[in-house]
Amino acid sequence: MGAVKEQSSNLYAQKLAEAGFVTLAIDLSFWGESEGDPRNAVLPDVYSEDFSAAVDYLGTRNDIDRNKIGVLGICGSGSFAISAAKIDPRMKAIATVSMYDMGEVNRSGLTHYKEFKPMNVTQRKAIIAEAAEQRYVEFTGGATKYTGGTTHEITKDTPAIQREFYDFYRTPRGEFTQKGSSRLVTTHPTLTSNVKFMNFYPFNDIETISPRPMLFIAGENAHSREFSNNAYKLAGEPKELYLVPNTGHVDLYDRVDLIPFAKLTGFFTKNL
Repeated sequence: MGAVKEQSSNLYAQKLAEAGFVTLAIDLSFWGESEGDPRNAVLPDVYSEDFSAAVDYLGTRNDIDRNKIGVLGICGSGSFAISAAKIDPRMKAIATVSMYDMGEVNRSGLTHYKEFKPMNVTQRKAIIAEAAEQRYVEFTGGATKYTGGTTHEITKDTPAIQREFYDFYRTPRGEFTQKGSSRLVTTHPTLTSNVKFMNFYPFNDIETISPRPMLFIAGENAHSREFSNNAYKLAGEPKELYLVPNTGHVDLYDRVDLIPFAKLTGFFTKNL
């Protein structure tokens, strides 16, 4: 969520291509080189549609077997891939890496992480009310307000999770600013649209994806591990939860010595 294809997506696509797969890395609508205004808008239904649109493209190519198309979602896109797969049976095998349930994290926060207190309903309503009022500001020509995303400065009080994201998104390791955009808004969704995640429940009916196989990969020490755990518990068979030893959330964005590419290639080879 908030990333562009030039970051983790291209790395995974390249490695899977080297293993013999045809791969397609995409920018979600409103982000990167994909179209859509306002920029950085959050529209979960459209994000799910983006994955189905990718299948449309692949499945109509002469060099693709449309009955052997799989999907891989990293971080927030893991939840978008799941929401797409629930209503698109053309996705024959579904894998996620370092998945974030973007609905739950916006409704409740990171409930199992010691540095973050769970968000209560009163706090949630305050965010929704602020976003609703901001719509008037922007509708009448006022400045766009952004939220979330990766911090632009590290201080002694910066939580460990933000430090982890900063090390990727704000350093040469992973930073990428699209032409025509600004470093000040990369990874930051608009406040007025971000509240749409409150209505996003990707794990509802996840069991209906069965009997198509699902693979959930997460770092053993990842702050986001709870989301993969929850999805795995709710999913139907066949399914597998694979924890990568001694790794955190962002480690699996680009640490090629830690990312279990053999696990992914084995999963897709077997099931496609």
